Amino acid sequence: MFTAVPPHYDLINHVITWGLDKRWRRQAARECLASQPGKALDLCCGTGDLAMDLARLADDSVEVSGVDFSQPMLDKARQKAKTVARGKKLSIVYGDVAHLPFPDGYFDCIGISFAFRNLTYKNPLTREYMVEVLRVLSAGGRCVIVESSQPRSRLIRKLFHLYLRWFVSRVGSLLSGNREAYHYLAESAARFYTSEELKRLLLTAGFCQVSFRPLFLGAVGIHVAVK
Repeated sequence: MFTAVPPHYDLINHVITWGLDKRWRRQAARECLASQPGKALDLCCGTGDLAMDLARLADDSVEVSGVDFSQPMLDKARQKAKTVARGKKLSIVYGDVAHLPFPDGYFDCIGISFAFRNLTYKNPLTREYMVEVLRVLSAGGRCVIVESSQPRSRLIRKLFHLYLRWFVSRVGSLLSGNREAYHYLAESAARFYTSEELKRLLLTAGFCQVSFRPLFLGAVGIHVAVK
C-alpha cells in the first residue's frame, strides 16, 4: 500500500485536510524543537514533510533524520531535501521501526506525523515498535505525535466519521486509484484511540509523562510523551 500511493500522496493529504495538514505538521515541528534537541528524528517520515519542517525551523547545529521503509516515499523525501537551505544537517535513511538503524539513546526528540496509527491500529507488533522507539530516544527525550483523534463532542465525532468515510475515502480512492489504501485510512482514523486511550498506551509502553493538545475541534491532536 505504501509503495503504491506516493505519486499523489502529498496532493491527496492536502485535499482531504483542506491544506491544514501543513499547519499541523509545522506545529508539531515547533513542539519537537521546543526542548532544543541536538538530534531529531522524523519517524515513518513518508515523503518527508515533517523532516523538512524540522530542518527549516531548527538551528544549523541540529541533526535531523527521516526514516521510512517505503523506498518510493523515501525517493520523494530525498528530492524535497534538495530544496532545504545549505548548511542544514538533514539525512533521509531507509529503516524499519522494528529495527531502527540508530544507537541507543541517539535522539533527543522523535516526531511522527499521521503515521502512528499504522504502528498501533490493529497491529500485533505495536509493543515491539514502542520498545524500539524508546530505545533510540534519550533519557528525558520527547516523542511528539500529531495524529487523528476522537472529538469529545458526540455530534462532532459523528460528523468527523461521516466525513472520513464519505469524503476522505472516496476522494482519496479517486485521486490515487487505490481504493484499499484510502478505505484503510478512513477506517483506521474513525476507529483510532481517544486521547485518553492513547495516553494509557504510551504510559504502559514506558513513557513517564504524556500531554495532549487538541486541534480542529479534537479531530486531530498533538501528543507529547516524555521518556
